[in-house]
Amino acid sequence: MVMTVDRGRFTLESDDGNVLYAVKARELGRKGIVVGDRVGIVGDISGDVDTQARIVRRLERTSTLRRTADDTDPVERVIVANATQLAVVTATTDPEPRTGLIDRTVVAALDAGITPMLVVTKTDLKPADELLALYGPLDLPVFIGRHREAPPALRDALRGEATVLVGHSGVGKSTLVNSLVPLAEREIGHVNAVTGRGRHTSTSVVAMHLPDGGFIIDTPGIRSFGLAHVDVGRVIHAFSDLESLTSECPRACSHDEPECALTLALEDDPSNEFVARVGSLRRLIRSRMDASDEN
Repeated sequence: MVMTVDRGRFTLESDDGNVLYAVKARELGRKGIVVGDRVGIVGDISGDVDTQARIVRRLERTSTLRRTADDTDPVERVIVANATQLAVVTATTDPEPRTGLIDRTVVAALDAGITPMLVVTKTDLKPADELLALYGPLDLPVFIGRHREAPPALRDALRGEATVLVGHSGVGKSTLVNSLVPLAEREIGHVNAVTGRGRHTSTSVVAMHLPDGGFIIDTPGIRSFGLAHVDVGRVIHAFSDLESLTSECPRACSHDEPECALTLALEDDPSNEFVARVGSLRRLIRSRMDASDEN
């Protein structure tokens, strides 16, 4: 399994727990190798620091988490392979939660066949009430972190799984990783008081063993999560609370038009939370449709 990638050099772990170092064989061509991939190697497998094997084969992936720079970018970037879960990490404050990233990563996870979850941090600074009101209606596990510690329920959910962490810089991902993996020693950054954005502390994707089994895969903080690779018709599947309301929609409804059943539902439920959920869905749909028009 590929544990880290650094400038063309791969750190691998064999099935018997040995750490190995490798480069990609020329015959693989442009086939990408990312953290989480299972690979076949030849050459020096002693694991000595000054030695390296060659990766000659990439095994079939069970899942591939992708993103693009924006919704018009045709270039897909593979973040991680073979993850079974995705944990979107967001803070209640410092920096303020950005629901657009949460919604986009949930869309990408479900489209890749990966189970999403939400991890909320910094609740000792501000309660998670607003986020719970927005995401409580979804079939989305939510875990509340307090006082820089991973909640026991989250530890149980991660056991035996390969879980990738995604979130903006400054939300507490590194703190969470250090709580889950005591020897991880991930560097902790701070949020800029002027921009409200965090400083990147994790600079590469790294897979780490969890003490109770399974892997946690930490990723650098991100500023955008494009969905150019996701068909616009599949976006609604990430909004399970809204999808159930669209059975009365007209044929081929885009879910962003006056005749949509969601438009009528807004008249029945004008609450801020429901308006926000429908607004988020429609912004994603609009962005994807605009991208399709440009292409």
